[in-house]
Amino acid sequence: MNDQVRKITLPQHASILLLVLVGAGVAFKDYRAREQAAMEPEALGVADDDVLSQPTIPPVPLTVRVDDRKVRLGERLYHDPRLSHDDTISCATCHDLKRGGTDQVPTSTGIGGVLGPINSPTTYNSGFLFSQFWDGRARDLAEQAAGPVHNPKEMGSAWPEVIQKLSKDAPYVRAFAEIYPDGIRGDNIADAIAEYEKSLITPNSRFDRFLRGDARALSADEKDGYRLFKEFGCISCHQGVALGGNMYQTLGTMEDYFTQRDESEADHGRFNVTKREWNRHQFKVPSLRNIERSFPYLHDGSAKTLEDVLEVMWKSQLGRSIRPEESIKIVKFLKTLNGTYRGEPL
Repeated sequence: MNDQVRKITLPQHASILLLVLVGAGVAFKDYRAREQAAMEPEALGVADDDVLSQPTIPPVPLTVRVDDRKVRLGERLYHDPRLSHDDTISCATCHDLKRGGTDQVPTSTGIGGVLGPINSPTTYNSGFLFSQFWDGRARDLAEQAAGPVHNPKEMGSAWPEVIQKLSKDAPYVRAFAEIYPDGIRGDNIADAIAEYEKSLITPNSRFDRFLRGDARALSADEKDGYRLFKEFGCISCHQGVALGGNMYQTLGTMEDYFTQRDESEADHGRFNVTKREWNRHQFKVPSLRNIERSFPYLHDGSAKTLEDVLEVMWKSQLGRSIRPEESIKIVKFLKTLNGTYRGEPL
């Protein structure tokens, strides 16, 4: 196992669970105290409330530093089906930028119509995540880019086959030679794709504008949704610039999510990487950026709507039910996380 991943993972097992339970418990107690004081959500102030005036989430940066030559090459590779064995599947097939960086289906289909075991996460803002794949088996974007190429249920190819195809394409040969002294190699292909994916940032959501000081960017209901998001402890796991993607968490901390089904290998989550029992059912916390566009939700794609996934989170992670008025406002807040890509709204 990679030393870097080990350093990240081992201290988190106990501390993350404690953080979530304590954070959620304190938040839940505080929220109920407000209720008992007859403070209806509509009556709460939204301009100077500490929950709103002290944001703990940074906005998506307006720019990131990337190598433009690699980005251009990586963009072409990302959309090239020749990376697959039968020339039918590209990175963009499962990570369609016009569909929130996903394919908007529960689990993806690879070469030969083979149905994959897990939901495709978005590639938007993936450069902000501390590891890649739901189980974190790739330490960075370059390592992730190589995975689907070699997976028999996805692209079903290998670097020698891909290199042979691309070497017959003169523009590719020139582009690689200009950037990489050793030309078309597997690690260079992965590096270029990774650089392109680093560029897939989505700044300027209404929530970002709010974080930068525009109090009018969110409505009163959306601000209340953000408050509830914090008060219930959602922010304990969905934190950082991507609102997720910087820790692993067990799905079913309060109620077993997997009791009513036969578990698949994909359901084992982080356990498949570490083989440690306490990692069973742990998954990388997904980013909430552009969450309205990247449906369906969860690693198995079982939650079709934002309302559905909130029901699962409240039941499995908080051990309670969510009230309709709470759900409505949190969903309204989540929809403010839709950003822009290359100046166009997602």
